[in-house]
Amino acid sequence: DPAGGERSAVPYGTITMIAESPLQRGMLYVGTEGGRLHLTQDDGATWTNVGRGLPKKWVSRIIASQHDARTAYVSFTGFREDDSRAYLYRSTDAGTTWTSIANNLPGESINVVREDPRNPDVLYVGTDGGVYVSLDRGSTWLSLGATLPTTPVHDLVVHPRDDEIVIGTHGRGIFVL
Repeated sequence: DPAGGERSAVPYGTITMIAESPLQRGMLYVGTEGGRLHLTQDDGATWTNVGRGLPKKWVSRIIASQHDARTAYVSFTGFREDDSRAYLYRSTDAGTTWTSIANNLPGESINVVREDPRNPDVLYVGTDGGVYVSLDRGSTWLSLGATLPTTPVHDLVVHPRDDEIVIGTHGRGIFVL
């Protein structure tokens, strides 16, 4: 928030991402292009700045966990500053603290992060160079790029019925794993 206090009436900055908790009514995270991250737990009546200590980069994705109401993931991109480092964080206390889970991800901007709908240990990220999976909540990452072209991945979804990963690329290509 602009005054530096804990709460503000509305998030400050141009909002680029919104994530609603599927588990807790009224809980929303918003991220801005300036790297601000805010949380409301009362349908927007009050907002808390939960981005302290995080990079002041464009919030490329924020997701509220579908397995635990207090868990969220946020990715940032520094593409506007010619910064291609991987910025990926997890909070397990509704944004009070954040832990980097970028670990062994390559130096590529992260565009999307997704949680597996069935297994909370499995995460997926789409970067400017491909798709990666973690089987241990972000401690280690593996490339899923053996048969995928090297291309920016801007969206991912795990199909809830068919259990397939649908990948959307910057080149308007769609791949299904």
